[in-house]
Amino acid sequence: MLTKGDDFPLHQTPEPIAYSGTDRNFYDRYFFNGYAPDGSDFFAAAFGIYPHLNVADAHFCFIRDGVQHSLHASRELNMERLDLTCGPIAIRVEEPLKQLSISVEGEGIRAEIVFTGRAFPIEEPRFIHRIGPRTFMDYTRLTQNGHYTGWVEIDGVRTVLKPGTAGTRDRSWGVRPVGTSDTQPHGHGVVPQFFWQWTPINLPSRSVFFHINADAHGAPWNTRAVIAPDSAGHDGFFETPSAKLDAPLQPGTLWPAGGELVIGGDEPLTLTFEPLQRFQMRGLGYTSPKWGHGLYHGVLEVEREDIVLADIDPKRMDNFHVQIVSRVTTSAGEVGTGVFEQLIFGAYKPLGLG
Repeated sequence: MLTKGDDFPLHQTPEPIAYSGTDRNFYDRYFFNGYAPDGSDFFAAAFGIYPHLNVADAHFCFIRDGVQHSLHASRELNMERLDLTCGPIAIRVEEPLKQLSISVEGEGIRAEIVFTGRAFPIEEPRFIHRIGPRTFMDYTRLTQNGHYTGWVEIDGVRTVLKPGTAGTRDRSWGVRPVGTSDTQPHGHGVVPQFFWQWTPINLPSRSVFFHINADAHGAPWNTRAVIAPDSAGHDGFFETPSAKLDAPLQPGTLWPAGGELVIGGDEPLTLTFEPLQRFQMRGLGYTSPKWGHGLYHGVLEVEREDIVLADIDPKRMDNFHVQIVSRVTTSAGEVGTGVFEQLIFGAYKPLGLG
């Protein structure tokens, strides 16, 4: 089947753009978050395409007065991968690798937001992870910090984004579990485990990025730390030789209670995280029982979900995955804002889990 994408030089295989290899778990995703310098007015958006499931879905969230207002949408993809509209949510690429915009209008939630990158995106190391013989993940992601302008309106009350509103956007594509879960066992003795931390930070004149995936003993299988000065090009980053993040858990939860990141080198940089606000990632479909990524809901389905953050049960699996908006201070005297994202399933010995 030929689609709009076939008129652009985007092909990666001999097949039309509508087909992306043979793995049913292939996906292509946009993610955004943003916050004022004081950590308020947090919003987030996501848009995913699942070519072999013939599904597209999108989500938008905004936190106001302790309530996370979430809008979910899902539709049939119809094999057209360049249609970045899903019901009331739309993404536009205004200038590739530099500027994108988000439009929302549905179920009492409206928004018009523009993202502009601070520097060229970083490319994180390719994520390849197997459980026994089965490929669990195989994907690439670009990540970019930037500034936002625009507004969000919830039930007629408009919030204009404050000057200095910043955040992060990413693009990832490849293979990871999407759609209906695979019930085929992995084999005898295979115990599910996943540990993930991600801390994109906006400082006054530069960005800091750190992430880690680790096994149950704390050994990383994917990690990187990068410092990106404003306006840096694709070769203007400083990749650090070592980085270590220490972060205790909030009592009774799998959520971080803050942390300290030390980035190595001749003059190590220490960054301290002070939590300001919590965001539940299930509002964007992550680990959501109903709105999980790639699930089929028919031709078009739209639903609003209002989550009272104080009422969240931290022991429920779909609430494990969080982003903590944090004030970040550095040993170089800088003060900025960032998020501390964490997801833990199963054992992780360094935190006494399992």
